Amino acid sequence: MTNRVEVAATADDAADPPRNAAIRRVLRHGHNIDITTIGRRTGQPRRIEITFHSFDGRLYISGMPSPRARAWLLNLRADPRFTFHLKALLQADLPATAREIVDDTERREVLAKVARVWNRDLEPMVRFSPLIEVTIDGFAPARAEQEGAASA
Repeated sequence: MTNRVEVAATADDAADPPRNAAIRRVLRHGHNIDITTIGRRTGQPRRIEITFHSFDGRLYISGMPSPRARAWLLNLRADPRFTFHLKALLQADLPATAREIVDDTERREVLAKVARVWNRDLEPMVRFSPLIEVTIDGFAPARAEQEGAASA
């Protein structure tokens, strides 16, 4: 038995431009998703619901401020590969890689946007919120100006 999560549909996605376009559109706007990480101690898949954000053509996952490290973040530190599950507007299980953002300047820049969306105070978020940038294998979110130009 493997420690990796089986990822559905992604091989077919590469050969399906309309589905790729739909995935890019869904990735443009943050909403609730699930992520599956691999447990750092057990090696077993761990699935949770979380919110992602899309800012300036990049994807992020964060959380409310807490001095406690979340299990999902600890799992991603041990193995940055995970599955990003779209489940609302479109269903897709996408292989992804996490990059934890620890640089204070970069954290402040991104979390200022998250704080505005959530109507939260920035300083506690900079100090205590997890923050990762997500790279979806083979996908990049379509920027609004690019999509508008392509359809014009």
